[in-house]
Amino acid sequence: MRVFDAHEDIWTHVAQRRLQGEKHVFRNRHLQSHKQGQVGGGIFVIWIDPPHTESPMKRLETIAAEMQAEIKENEDILQIVRCYDDYANAIKQGKIAAVIGLEGLSYIEDSLEPLEWLHSIGARHASLTWNEENHLATGVKGTPERGLTELGRTAVAKLESLKMIVDVSHANEKSFWDIVSVCTRPIIASHSNAKDLWEHPRNLTDRQLMALRDTGGVVGVNAYPAFVGENRNLEDLVRQVDYLVNKIGIEHVGCGFDFCDYLNWEKEDHSPNNASLDILSGLEGTHKVPLLFKGLSDLGYSDEALRKIAHENFERILKGL
Repeated sequence: MRVFDAHEDIWTHVAQRRLQGEKHVFRNRHLQSHKQGQVGGGIFVIWIDPPHTESPMKRLETIAAEMQAEIKENEDILQIVRCYDDYANAIKQGKIAAVIGLEGLSYIEDSLEPLEWLHSIGARHASLTWNEENHLATGVKGTPERGLTELGRTAVAKLESLKMIVDVSHANEKSFWDIVSVCTRPIIASHSNAKDLWEHPRNLTDRQLMALRDTGGVVGVNAYPAFVGENRNLEDLVRQVDYLVNKIGIEHVGCGFDFCDYLNWEKEDHSPNNASLDILSGLEGTHKVPLLFKGLSDLGYSDEALRKIAHENFERILKGL
């Protein structure tokens, strides 16, 4: 079964490895796991990894340059998705369909010009924040009473005019509702779970989930252990999917796994974070993705329902590019 993963930190990882002298990072470090996991495409994001959050524009330019070099080296296996036809062609040709995404826009100062440049090099997705407060909006670690700024409202309108996908994962609740109030197109939560099932600041309340559903959007279930459930295992993730399906409907649930087994960064205190330890028991990486669908099948999900969760729901969003 083909799977679309709406959140992969591929471009940041590519930059990290290429800056150490590697080439063909996706081919050598990710292609096999994608094939084994039947993941035929996804949103590959540029994420400003700590400690580079202190100079985000410089890091953005570095990651973008390494990304473009990587794409050129891997044209035989990677297809950048600028419109839905690109996605469909990639599937036909057996290539990995990569939507360039932006996880947070911390590098925006008082100008939205970077959005034009990023769109020109292929970006078709953006969340306004990671966990931080910035010039546009407020992440989950920001001031609860602070939401979308006036520039942020303009940014949402700009993203929509460029037909880029607007993502509310990582936004705090005030920013979430502000974004919902100004969006006119479907929005997504690319990698979020249900807060009423498992309490975590990064998860969404039932009221938020239903509001996102009402835009025509999709929630990508997140396999990052802290967001899933008490046992931090595959069974907890199956419960998250089933809860979401029962709460907002099969048409609005997809995959946004947020696997971090390959990615390292510094914590806020500049100590190293070993992301290889942040793995979900039973679903340790992209190569294990079919096990999620086996678990859902065991619950009685039909093949048609599994296809919707695996790829069809996010493909509907891609048709709006």
